[in-house]
Amino acid sequence: MPLLHKIAGVVVVCAVILGLTLPGERRGRGEGAAAAQAGATARAARDDRPAEAAKPSGPPPPGEAAASPSASASAPEPVRLAAATPAAVQAKADELGQIPVLMYHRIMVKPQQSLDRSTTELHDELTRLAKDGYVPITAAQFVSGRIDVPAGRHPVVLTFDDSTPGHFGLDPQGNPKPDTAVGVIEQVARENPGFRPTATFYLNKDLFGMSGVQAAAGLKWLTQHGYEVANHTLSHPDLSHLSEDQVHKEIGGMEDEIVKLTGVHTTTFAYPFGVAPRKPAWAERKDGSYAFQGIFLAGWRPSVSPFDAKFDRWAIDRVRSEGKIKEDDCKQFCSTAWLDYLDKHPDERYTSDGDPNTVTFPNMLEDRLGKPYRAWARVY
Repeated sequence: MPLLHKIAGVVVVCAVILGLTLPGERRGRGEGAAAAQAGATARAARDDRPAEAAKPSGPPPPGEAAASPSASASAPEPVRLAAATPAAVQAKADELGQIPVLMYHRIMVKPQQSLDRSTTELHDELTRLAKDGYVPITAAQFVSGRIDVPAGRHPVVLTFDDSTPGHFGLDPQGNPKPDTAVGVIEQVARENPGFRPTATFYLNKDLFGMSGVQAAAGLKWLTQHGYEVANHTLSHPDLSHLSEDQVHKEIGGMEDEIVKLTGVHTTTFAYPFGVAPRKPAWAERKDGSYAFQGIFLAGWRPSVSPFDAKFDRWAIDRVRSEGKIKEDDCKQFCSTAWLDYLDKHPDERYTSDGDPNTVTFPNMLEDRLGKPYRAWARVY
């Protein structure tokens, strides 16, 4: 074969080879870019919620299984979980442990009813929490899995129902009144470095006895200083007795009031009296009005970890703040009794690994881990 014919043959073969490879490479890159864009869109859709509840990295919020690589039906689960860091082991981290969600009602200098707590009782209980290594987080942070607590410390959620005047008020200088829940929380935080001054306030229409400009200023102060304001219905009815439309009006009406004053939708909801409507879905969301990430009961025990497979974000347990008294089984089931129990059984309490992007626990508890969190799990 003439030399030129041989050269031409080689050129043709090379062209065919390049034609088979290069276009495929270009298609792969294009599909990768499209997939990245689709992933970004999906993340944006998932994170279309209040900024406090969004989590850019680490474990997905409870209930969002698709956010985890191990949640895909086509992706095999890791055979072995990653090892915990030495610091987490030293801290005896257990992020599958129980978390106290404390429930308060009226805070008064001199209590008048059984659910009331005095400012002194509140100060003493918060001081105990600080001394025992608890760090407050909001209800929104809890349900989203954003539990950013130093290693070896324990999260606690402080919730106050009914937005009564004893919860919060501003003095003429614009500071929290000292004989209110916020005033006491701020005082305990000053007295105990590391005790985070935050709480969640479940609001009814009577906003701490404030109205108009005063109410707007009050809610602005709370949100700007790290407190969460949340929905507790307009008039505090027993939702189990209401129709679907009535439930929507009670919850949606309160949501409208909060959005009007703060410009932001709420993340969590607490049932009045701890009672759900006939169909709980009525309270969970209403298109164009509200869409919660978690709902709290008025229960009698600490909550399981949001990373526990048994966690139900639509029925989160709380503990009534009270001493060991006979009323309503408080000798066993109120805050003083439960805090005593967790002190005596530290292996049942949530202890942080110090990294909000991992979920660390003893390897014997692996069966309790919710499947969406396997990719973030660390064991020892």
